[in-house]
Amino acid sequence: MSLFGRTMGTTYSIKYVPPSQKGFVSTDSIKSNVDELLQNLNQEMSTYRVDSDLSKINKSFDAGWISLPSRLFRVLKAAERVHKVSGGAFDMTVGPLINLWGFGPHGERKIPKEAVLSQIKQKVGHRLVELDLEAQRLKKENGVYIDLSAIAKGFGVDEVGRLLFSLGIKNYLVEIGGEIKTKGNKLGLPWRLAIEDPSKEERMIKKIVEVKDIAVATSGNYRNYFKSKGKYFSHTIDPRTGRPVEHRLASVTVFYPDSCMLADAYATALMVMGPEKGPQFAEKQGLLAYFVYGSKDLSTNGFREKSTTKLKQTLREFLP
Repeated sequence: MSLFGRTMGTTYSIKYVPPSQKGFVSTDSIKSNVDELLQNLNQEMSTYRVDSDLSKINKSFDAGWISLPSRLFRVLKAAERVHKVSGGAFDMTVGPLINLWGFGPHGERKIPKEAVLSQIKQKVGHRLVELDLEAQRLKKENGVYIDLSAIAKGFGVDEVGRLLFSLGIKNYLVEIGGEIKTKGNKLGLPWRLAIEDPSKEERMIKKIVEVKDIAVATSGNYRNYFKSKGKYFSHTIDPRTGRPVEHRLASVTVFYPDSCMLADAYATALMVMGPEKGPQFAEKQGLLAYFVYGSKDLSTNGFREKSTTKLKQTLREFLP
């Protein structure tokens, strides 16, 4: 069975094997439950909705503690964890820099003035946000803008998976905007996932992998960028420098057991780290990661690939 819909500014798709017991809920009922869940998540974490919980926090001038909804707190806690372990390559306060370079909901894609960039950077950094893990609350400095776009879709995938499992569905594949989680199998066969070939001319499959009980997220540089003065500027912003990354890493795919949220965040962190530090970090952390390299200026094809040791050991061999 399959379900489709829209959420978080993108699309979602669900494939599942209906359980055999009597009284199982209808497809329409499942879709209704999924849509309601995703609407609630948007209401908590969207920066595109001015009335969302996160938007209210971003606009707040309250210098004191702000209580958080349970799910929003869980995502912020995970974002803090990945920030610390990645040495700041992942940062939930990077939103103003993304907007400044024109990759946010508004703004023109152009090179900002150095004075403006320097000013914006002062409001970026996890040091400006404090989480109280016991009371599930947050405190931030004025002007700090939290953006969870690099982790929220993965969390949404996880939450949909939990919902399906609670409805008795033990075999499923959930996908939101390219972020995926699988559970069980498809009528006795593994789920098959395609990894896109980073080619600007047309969408093609580079690899197919057979999986079960794992989450998958990809971060890529090869489609979303602008060109100015003969130079390419990626949408991936390094929060530590305030600038788009300048390296030849075209995409990173992370496979993570039971957490698309963490797969999502680590894929972004590895993309920021680049072709040398990214694989080194992934090996040290024991991550299942697949790297695709292209030309530094994003302008030519001819890609090569690299997999971490843990990925080679854990998953079945990539199919031709």
